[in-house]
Amino acid sequence: MPEKTAVELRGDGFFITGDLGKIDTDGYVQIVGRNKDLIISGGYNIYPKEIEQVLDAQPGVLESAVIGVPHPDFGETVVGVLTQKSDEPIEANAIMDALKNTLARFKHPRTLVVIDTLPRNTMGKVQKNILRERYATMFTDC
Repeated sequence: MPEKTAVELRGDGFFITGDLGKIDTDGYVQIVGRNKDLIISGGYNIYPKEIEQVLDAQPGVLESAVIGVPHPDFGETVVGVLTQKSDEPIEANAIMDALKNTLARFKHPRTLVVIDTLPRNTMGKVQKNILRERYATMFTDC
């Protein structure tokens, strides 16, 4: 894909991966997410990985994907897409209550959606672009 490579490879030799990171006080770089997955809601930058880690630790949750979808008031809003462990039901209200003690309010998903499996590419990576397309009109059709 030479066109895509040309866009990502800079003239100074740097390759833009799309990874977002921060440098801690000890000088270590910590990857916090991907540029294309960053959610900007009401002016706040929200990194889905942070929310996914909290959701994945909740009872009944096998795995999660956090996406941003269009919202008429906030630009984008957070949606949590969850898959369920086979032996444990997901209690959405209990999960939302648990988030109150862990995440800042602006990071809370506006809603949680439970699906059978997350869409994946041939490498096994979750295809968040498919989830964003699937739920794009969730709040704009209201």
